[in-house]
Amino acid sequence: METIKEAWSGVLDYLRAMPDLSEVGFNTWISPLEPRSIEGDTMVFYVESGFQRQVILGQYEGKIKKAIWEVLGLQLDLKIIAGDDASAQPQTAEQDTSGNLFSNDSSNYEYSFENFIVGPSNKYAHAASQAVAKHPASRYNPLFIYGGSGLGKTHLLYAIGNEIKKNTPGANILYTTCEFMTNELIEAIKNKTPEDFRNKYRQVDVLMVDDIQFISGKESTMDEFFYTFNALHQANKQVVLTSDRPPKEIATLSDRLRSRFEMGLLADIQPPDLETRIAIIKRKAQIFGVDIDNDVAAYIAGQLKSNVRQLEGVIKKLWAQCELTGERANINTAKMAIRDLQSENPPTEVIVDRVISEVSRTMNVTPEDILSQKRTAAVSRARQVSSYVVRTITGLSTENVGKFFGARDHSTIVYAIKKVEEMMQRDPSFRGMVNDIIKNVSDM
Repeated sequence: METIKEAWSGVLDYLRAMPDLSEVGFNTWISPLEPRSIEGDTMVFYVESGFQRQVILGQYEGKIKKAIWEVLGLQLDLKIIAGDDASAQPQTAEQDTSGNLFSNDSSNYEYSFENFIVGPSNKYAHAASQAVAKHPASRYNPLFIYGGSGLGKTHLLYAIGNEIKKNTPGANILYTTCEFMTNELIEAIKNKTPEDFRNKYRQVDVLMVDDIQFISGKESTMDEFFYTFNALHQANKQVVLTSDRPPKEIATLSDRLRSRFEMGLLADIQPPDLETRIAIIKRKAQIFGVDIDNDVAAYIAGQLKSNVRQLEGVIKKLWAQCELTGERANINTAKMAIRDLQSENPPTEVIVDRVISEVSRTMNVTPEDILSQKRTAAVSRARQVSSYVVRTITGLSTENVGKFFGARDHSTIVYAIKKVEEMMQRDPSFRGMVNDIIKNVSDM
C-alpha cells in the first residue's frame, strides 16, 4: 500500500536525523526494513534474514517505535518477517534489496516525470533525464546529475527507469546505491565470486547508481566500476549517476573515473524557488489526500527553502495530524510540523560553530586561529579538518563551506577536503580522530 510506504519514508527521515543513531547503524540495519502492512496495533516489516531481525529488535526497536510515534502519532508494536523464515512471503521485484526496482511492471510509478515539479532550479536536469529516457544510450551517456540532498535526484533516476520500462518492457534496468554496490563487491571478494558481481552489473541495458560520490577513496570499487563502466559504454548501454557534487569536486576520485563521468552530460539541481516550493507542497498534499489552503502552502514554502525532502516531511506530519484529529491542515498545525523539523535540524551556522569548537578542543588550536589567515601547519590542518567535517555533516557546496572560513574560494576547500581524505586513508589514528569529531558534533 503506497500510503504505508510514504508514511514509512517520513519515519526514516526522522530516524536518519537522530543524533544517537550512527549513519552506519542506519544504513546497515534500519534502511533495509521494508514496510508491509499495519495489522491492528502492529506494523509489519520484511528483512532478508533472521539475523537482521534479531539485531533490529534487540538494538533499534525502541528508536523505531519512538520515530513512528513522533512522525505518525501512532503507538505501534513491530513485527519483522525474515526471508529465511519458512513462513516468509516470496520477495517481489519491488522489494529486491539489490535496488532493482524495474524488474517487472510493478515499479513505483509515483516517481514519474509527470509527478516531478519542474522549476528554474531543475528544468535542465529534468529535460536531460527525459531525453535519456526517450533515447537510452543514444545521447548523454553517461548522464551525471548532481545537487544537494533532498532536491529530487533520486526521483529523476526512478522516473528514467520507469519511462524506459514503459517504452521497452524487456529492458534490463538496474538501480542501486553506491553503498550497496560497494558492499556487494566486498562480499564478492570475500566469497571469491567476483564474476557474479561482474555479470550482474555488466549485463544490464541501463545502470543507475545513486550517490556515486561515496566511491571516492575505495580503490577496489573504483577499479571494478571503471571496467564495468567501460564494458557498458562500449556495448552502447546507458549509465546514469547521481552525486551531491560534480566530478571535479569529488576528492580522491581516480582521474580515469573522473574523465569517464565528465565525458557525458553534467546536469545540476539547485534549491527550488518559492513558486516551485509551493507547487511541490500542493502536489505532495494531493498525493497524501491532505486538504491544504494556499496560505498554508505559502507559509510552509516561506519557512523551508533549501530541501524538498523537508517539504515532504511537513506534509507527512500534517497528514498524520489530519488522520488522527479529522481536522483540516492550518497555519498552527503547519507551525508545529515545521518546528519539529527545525528542532531536529539545527541551523547551519550552529553546526559550523559546533564543528570549530570540537576541532579546536581536539586539535588544540583556538577557534580564532581556525577562522584566521594563519598558515602554520597545525592551524592549516585544523582548518582543513573543520572544512571536511562541515561538508560531511551539512552537505553544503564547497563554495558555501568556504564562506564560513574567511570567504575562501571553492578550490581551496576542495584541496582541504582532498588532503583530509588522503590522510584518513593513510593514517588510521587520524581517521579515528576525524570520525570522533563527526560523531561528537552529531551528538551535540
